[in-house]
Amino acid sequence: MTNSDSQITRTYLQEDIQEILYIAICRKQDNEEMTRQELLDIATELGISSQDLELAEQQWRLQKQEADEKLVFNAYRRNRLKQNLVQFGIVNSFLIVINLVVWHSIGFAAFIFLTWGLFLSLRTWKTYQLEGEDYETAFKAWRLKKTVGKSINAFADKVLKGLQS
Repeated sequence: MTNSDSQITRTYLQEDIQEILYIAICRKQDNEEMTRQELLDIATELGISSQDLELAEQQWRLQKQEADEKLVFNAYRRNRLKQNLVQFGIVNSFLIVINLVVWHSIGFAAFIFLTWGLFLSLRTWKTYQLEGEDYETAFKAWRLKKTVGKSINAFADKVLKGLQS
């Protein structure tokens, strides 16, 4: 290293700092877990106040909760798609068999098969599209429906308990 290299001040972007510190913390720790006190100690050494750390923890919890909810939402959408695929297979198989037995050709079942197949392929594409405004809108609607459902169930439980007592 020359004198000119040592005199140059290096600067890092925020995300670069996060990645470097993440790697350093992971290398320092032998196990994959860290106590809250160790986290506080590291934050103190970095000049991060306990209030800022607390806010960061709360934000992290919310992000983690949303990520977990999105996993459940994605599984729900895939399950719903599987149900639609099974319905598609059963109904169209039945229609094709009826057409073959009665008219000895596929007939109108081909039209139903192709039309339904088009809409099903669009739904499949939408189900596996995990980014964008449409996805976020569908996720928020699903989350709202789930929250409202829980509220209604809780209210109904209270009413029923009130009637029983």
